[in-house]
Amino acid sequence: MSLRYSARLVRLAILSDIHANLPALEAVLADIQTAGLDQLWCLGDVVGYGAHPDECASLVAERCELCLVGNHDLAVLGELDDSSFSPAAAAAVRWTRETAKPETIEFLRGLKPVDEGRAVALYHASPRDPVWEYVLWPDQAAECIAVQAARVSLIGHSHVALFFVMPEDHDRSLPPGQAAEPDDVAKGAQAGAGTRLDLSDGRWLINPGSVGQPRDGDARASYAVLDMDARRVELRRVAYDVDAAASAIVGARLDPFLGQRLYRGV
Repeated sequence: MSLRYSARLVRLAILSDIHANLPALEAVLADIQTAGLDQLWCLGDVVGYGAHPDECASLVAERCELCLVGNHDLAVLGELDDSSFSPAAAAAVRWTRETAKPETIEFLRGLKPVDEGRAVALYHASPRDPVWEYVLWPDQAAECIAVQAARVSLIGHSHVALFFVMPEDHDRSLPPGQAAEPDDVAKGAQAGAGTRLDLSDGRWLINPGSVGQPRDGDARASYAVLDMDARRVELRRVAYDVDAAASAIVGARLDPFLGQRLYRGV
């Protein structure tokens, strides 16, 4: 499938896992503004962890042409059990559910975790499990690439900016219990700031990282620029006011750890 979506839609900003971190989202939006991109797409988890769910949901609804729903969004809606979340994450879900404006809840309720109707396939978590699976390992990525709906797919959820690629003719899933052969394992790596990938050939699975809670050792907000015409993607990082985000978490009486980890990007 071609990466061309339309003659007017060339360069896209791909955001994910904002997690109610308003300073991070505002910094990313400012960076996007200077880049002159055509549209913004969000891969989900607009809320959770952070202290500004309403402000972030409002900005995403206003600025993003499409948005997926993530597992934290679903938990806030009461559509996903938060018992498997960490205590701090579950408490943030409950706080968000209790304090979010009706407009925020209405916006989240209208979202889906997958969009396969475009030139690239979009999943919050993975092609196999759009809500929950963390794609971090090459053999796992190969199984996901085998079932994704387009040659290139975009995922979020893990908060780690990374990519995997396989030959374009690789389109089979491994039978249950069969170990992956070398040719069945995707090649990939974490994608640091400034990583540029040529998507002309192969089947790709790309994670733009997290805007609001990076977990790949770089505390800066992360997003990607997808150039449909040039068939390239660039991973970008943006510094933001971590002090403001962490202070807001403490001010909302959420677990201070949720703010402390923002300084480390873990």
